[in-house]
Amino acid sequence: MDRLDYRVGDIVKLKKPHPCGSSEWEILRVGADFRLKCTGCGHQIMIARKLVEKNTRGLKRDEP
Repeated sequence: MDRLDYRVGDIVKLKKPHPCGSSEWEILRVGADFRLKCTGCGHQIMIARKLVEKNTRGLKRDEP
């Protein structure tokens, strides 16, 4: 299985949207658990890496 390279600052699109309506999250911390911030309302969550990898539908990165 090809694993994505997650980095702090990336925007990840998850399968299910947040109750505010946004399905995009900014990665604030990477490790065994991720800290994600909703790009819609700013709510922050901690979520297991396994769940993020399973539910990722897209990854955006700002590269120079």
